[in-house]
Amino acid sequence: MTIRRRDLLTAGVAAGVLTACGSNTGRGGGGSGPELAQWYHQYGEPGTERAVRRYAAGFKKARVSVQWRPGNYDQQTAAALLTDSGPDVFEVNGPTLDQIRGGQVLDLTELVTEVKDDFNPAVLTPKTHDGRVYAIPQVIDMQMLYYRKSLLEDAGVEPPTTLDALVDAAHRLTSGKVKGLFLGNDGGAGVLGGTPLYAAGFRFVGDDGKVGFDDPAAARTLGKLHRLYADKSLLLGAPSDWSDPSAFVQGLTAMQWTGLWALPRVREELGDDFGVLPFPRDGSQGRPSVPVGAYGAAVSARSRHKELAEQYVKWLWVERTDYQEDFALSYGFHIPARISLAEKATALRDGPAADAVRFTTDHGYAQPLLWTPASQTAYQDALSRIIKDGAGPERELRAVVRKVSAELDRVKKTS
Repeated sequence: MTIRRRDLLTAGVAAGVLTACGSNTGRGGGGSGPELAQWYHQYGEPGTERAVRRYAAGFKKARVSVQWRPGNYDQQTAAALLTDSGPDVFEVNGPTLDQIRGGQVLDLTELVTEVKDDFNPAVLTPKTHDGRVYAIPQVIDMQMLYYRKSLLEDAGVEPPTTLDALVDAAHRLTSGKVKGLFLGNDGGAGVLGGTPLYAAGFRFVGDDGKVGFDDPAAARTLGKLHRLYADKSLLLGAPSDWSDPSAFVQGLTAMQWTGLWALPRVREELGDDFGVLPFPRDGSQGRPSVPVGAYGAAVSARSRHKELAEQYVKWLWVERTDYQEDFALSYGFHIPARISLAEKATALRDGPAADAVRFTTDHGYAQPLLWTPASQTAYQDALSRIIKDGAGPERELRAVVRKVSAELDRVKKTS
């Protein structure tokens, strides 16, 4: 099994663990001088490996050895950063707060000073700590709601722009063998994560560093997700899970939550008979919500060629905008991390693709650095009980708030 860039979004709502099988490593650079080791996790999109080796070969100040890493990539890089045998340059779904505070990654702020405002803030902010940038975003993945225009029109249902309307639409669109909505085979707990909270106007962590959803309205929002499950409006037990649009294009569901990567196939199968939406807002303080994620290029503090590694990262992920656009759109379907590139990309100018770019710019959010795996586990387990078991959202969320508050206090004490 191989990893696709879309999987980092699952890491964003789950535990942040990436797995893969198979390997192909070797020298990729064609320059002279010292050798830099560059690590990537193993992508599933055809042609990606050849592309990154081609990019590396274009850097003339050093020989760049590209390594395609199998297995648990996050664990591998975390361990390697503590040794002298790790990579000089590596992509990271982070870096984590511990890696930043531990001095394991270099401060790359100066590399992006002139173009910082051109990076989408939704993906640059989680790679920034105390105003300093520790990884340069490479590409954006995002999730959104797909809906079948003809099925909604036949049922007299408008595309839902509020959570209440989504619940009602899913119920009305459920008929015979067609379910109203597919949020994954677990009912949505795994993929939605904090998206409903953000749609209600809350956040995981507030600007004051405290829990950002300690509010009865947050519990009410999560309780509405159980209505979808209880009404039997959700498709469960589909042949493939939420990241695959098969259930949607095969007519098993009228609406499906999945990613931008699915758009080319949906368009090929359904033509113009579909539209896309952000997760709908809930409550008077709510706003549409779109989860985003991005791998970033980072430099190990243990690199023997720090200055050269920084030059390479700047060359590839700041200066070579042609490579950045190619990486985003030629191997799978993604949004460039640079706003200017997303705006000019022909493939993203019209229709649902242009909508996806707008959703990401206007409503995108990513997990904050202070949101740790322990906090995520507590929240995720509670969300699953709320959706599938009908557990009381107020009681569940109070318990989560206590656990997350304690975790935030722990993180602050270690700073």
